[in-house]
Amino acid sequence: MTLKSLILILMGGVLVNNYVLQRFLGICPFLGVSKKFSQATGMGIAVTFVMLCATAVTWPIQTYILEKFNLGYLQTIVFILVIAALVQFVELVLKRFIPALHRSLGVYLPLITTNCAVLGVTINNITDGYNFLESMVSSLGVGLGFLLAMVLFAGVRSKIDNSAPPKCLQGLPVTLIAASIVSLSFYGFASVVENLLK
Repeated sequence: MTLKSLILILMGGVLVNNYVLQRFLGICPFLGVSKKFSQATGMGIAVTFVMLCATAVTWPIQTYILEKFNLGYLQTIVFILVIAALVQFVELVLKRFIPALHRSLGVYLPLITTNCAVLGVTINNITDGYNFLESMVSSLGVGLGFLLAMVLFAGVRSKIDNSAPPKCLQGLPVTLIAASIVSLSFYGFASVVENLLK
């Protein structure tokens, strides 16, 4: 494991394999909470925090308990339970210390529990064969990629709100078209990241 490989894992999670824009995981909060910059930023930070904590807990559980005792078939159930507990913790912290953000995130905060991006990163870290450090770097990259997608799309949606699309495209249709264009823009990053580290 070298610094170069860790940078590749990090940049891959942020740009090349962006879970929202390339793998289409975590679309619910991406479309639901990206109307305002502050909400998008808060949700992105909360999801990143949950991804890091979930990886820090699930990787040792998988390695030292599930694999050791041949209980790999329980992986999904155990990981969901861990993520649910972490989301409850984040919700309590936000409610106590940042009540305005807690209110603005509303129903989308508990939905982090069912955010497939969080579950996806914990399972993909195992299936990709990452060690603990690589898994944490991968989760950080995926979380930052989620945050980047949320913030970028919040900016795009503010431009959409200030424009006047045709009546047949107003609302969800123009939002989905804008999301697909933002997604297409990320396809060019694959060769850029590879060339930077040659």
